[in-house]
Amino acid sequence: MEALDPSAKSNFDLIVIGAGPAGSSAAITAARAGTSVLLCERGRLPRQRVCGEFVSAESLELLTTLLAQRASDLIAFAPRISAARFFAERRTIPTAVKPPAASIARLDIDLALWNAAAELGARTLSQTTVEQIDGSGPFRVSTSAGEFTANTVINATGRWSNLARPGAQPHDRSGARWLGIKAHYEEIDPPSSVDLYFFEGGYCGVQPVRLASEPHDSNRINACAMVRADVASSLPEVFAQHPDLAERSHKWQPLMEPVSTSPLVFREPAPLWNGLFLAGDSAGFVDPFVGDGISLALRSGASAAECLAPFLRGEITRAEAEQRYAAAYQHRLLPVFRNSQRLRRLFKLPRPIRRPLAYFFEHTPALNSYLASKTR
Repeated sequence: MEALDPSAKSNFDLIVIGAGPAGSSAAITAARAGTSVLLCERGRLPRQRVCGEFVSAESLELLTTLLAQRASDLIAFAPRISAARFFAERRTIPTAVKPPAASIARLDIDLALWNAAAELGARTLSQTTVEQIDGSGPFRVSTSAGEFTANTVINATGRWSNLARPGAQPHDRSGARWLGIKAHYEEIDPPSSVDLYFFEGGYCGVQPVRLASEPHDSNRINACAMVRADVASSLPEVFAQHPDLAERSHKWQPLMEPVSTSPLVFREPAPLWNGLFLAGDSAGFVDPFVGDGISLALRSGASAAECLAPFLRGEITRAEAEQRYAAAYQHRLLPVFRNSQRLRRLFKLPRPIRRPLAYFFEHTPALNSYLASKTR
């Protein structure tokens, strides 16, 4: 944790809690607008996170803007994902990814965003736990690094934290508990596609990825699974659930220790709670099979900061800022949650129905591309 400076300021326009893509995106956007920002992160960067590491083309422009000069190599040399393949019911359902997405390791993207926020003047505190938030504006935020005050707060702590809004459920409606697991492996000549393997009780996504410190011809892949806890608790157990994935993974060589997160928390999306602006998974957890979690986080964080800026300049009231963010969230992001939920239900239908559906989608790639576009 950074050494405490007794003379450092303790009052800010905005405190952002959580330095994932949502929190850092908010901090960068606010700092660039001249807002005094404190960005608090419980962990230490760089760090691995459970994530598909897929950044859709729709958000690459935003990421480039956020990172400015830091974006050049990170984005230019990231593997491009031009296709998606869904392996379900012994069928391979193809769809084009147009324009191509990028695959960027969270190890790199989180650190780059964090450094960009600091360079723009945000005060950054890592290994700092936010213990309590009091007030309704201004807010008093008690942390392991001391007490701070701010006119407003953005909560970007993720799905499950001591600051989570009530009503979150660590299981789905059936009572099943879900967990996420991820690791990197070496695979000789991996395809430039994101491959999703569906099985009873979960799925696993595989795609090429490269660390910023590696050669451009790296053979690194990311395998990230969402699975019911009663079905599998490790990646080898996940791989065994799908015959094609089991065969493909047989020759993989591990490049890191797996990381996991549990439980995955399901809730209805909500951008505001108790006077706080919510961004990223704190606002809503999109089923990661649509591959747009990073993009949604970046967009929600930037949108929250943009809607708060006029309030912090004294041009509008807090209530008006809240109304603007709620409207922007409903218009830009909520449709992605709704559409992903509808598509995910197709994979939960009874098997006698899923089989003919899989055959139909296998032979209608244009329709598949259209449906995928509705989750962006």
